[in-house]
Amino acid sequence: MITPPLGLYVHIPFCRQRCDFCAFYLEIHREGRATTFVQSLIQEIGLATQQHVAAGHPIQSVYLGGGTPTVLASAQLVAILSEIRSRLPLASDCEITVEAHPSTISMQNLVQLYQAGVTRMSFGAESMVDSDLTRIGRPGVVEETVTAMRQARAAGFININLDLMYGFPSQSLESWKRSLTDCIALQPTHLSCYALTVEPDTKLAANIQRHRSPALDEGLQITMDDVAQQILAAAGYERYEVSNYAKPGYACRHNLLYWTNGEYLGVGPSAQSYLGGTRFGNVADLTAYTAALAAKHLPNEDRAILSKEEQLRDAVIFGLRLIQGIPSQHLHQHATNYGHETVTAQLLAQHLIEEDGGRSKLSAHGRLQADTIAEQLY
Repeated sequence: MITPPLGLYVHIPFCRQRCDFCAFYLEIHREGRATTFVQSLIQEIGLATQQHVAAGHPIQSVYLGGGTPTVLASAQLVAILSEIRSRLPLASDCEITVEAHPSTISMQNLVQLYQAGVTRMSFGAESMVDSDLTRIGRPGVVEETVTAMRQARAAGFININLDLMYGFPSQSLESWKRSLTDCIALQPTHLSCYALTVEPDTKLAANIQRHRSPALDEGLQITMDDVAQQILAAAGYERYEVSNYAKPGYACRHNLLYWTNGEYLGVGPSAQSYLGGTRFGNVADLTAYTAALAAKHLPNEDRAILSKEEQLRDAVIFGLRLIQGIPSQHLHQHATNYGHETVTAQLLAQHLIEEDGGRSKLSAHGRLQADTIAEQLY
């Protein structure tokens, strides 16, 4: 029997400030709070791996996300990685990613992370136009991204991702094209291009509601999505998921676990796990998280054992994000299981989902509504 791949996600819940569009669980970084968190996280890694990870089940990918992991001191990140290595069997070619805001990383930090075995850096560029960053309340300037990329290369990193965002208020098509071409000039191996969505209870949502920012232009977002595919394909990047492009051989292995219904263990406040057909998550509260671990309890909540029908549902919903899509028989079996025949027929009639060669996938318009379509099929 082939052992399925297993990933480890580590949630670092700190940022220096919250961007206007962000709805993720996070805390503003404070040194004392961060020190306590790292101690709790190291304790959780020991408890969680002992309980959930079977011997001989090697870890294929480790992903430190957030938040902004690099607001922690590099020594703290190295300590976390050291604990992971001591507790878990990592595959010899394990992909180890660290997310970073370009302003929070230095040459010394990057060298330390590289020496600690990190194989992949992911920088949140968001835009390569300073005025765009100001409009979405994202701290920092473009030159910091350029510097971070140069220093990462000098430190030894080859596999580097840049995150970009498009379709935010007042962003022009010309600005988006400039961001793409300037990113390509930096030669990342991977680019993530996210269409901005307005999340409830964010500063951006309030600004739009109060007419301080214009509403999003969905038609322009569709055009921007098409332009990204054209420009990045011409530069040798393959689109393999709704929001992700990679040079051949550099698709993000960890994220592919989510989209192919693979297994992963999540540690840190609000982190989610999927193991052995069971989904569970950690409490999204740093105080409750540290209190549970101080009492030597895992901070888990919302545990659900999925039936075969529910596992197929998730495989359909996540798999539709892949450019290759899913077998059409899986989509229609899921529709039968959940009484979604009418919903599925409407999505096909509206050309939000397309069928070709026995496979079903999101159309160009459907890719921009991936989250909404997922809700309809749930």
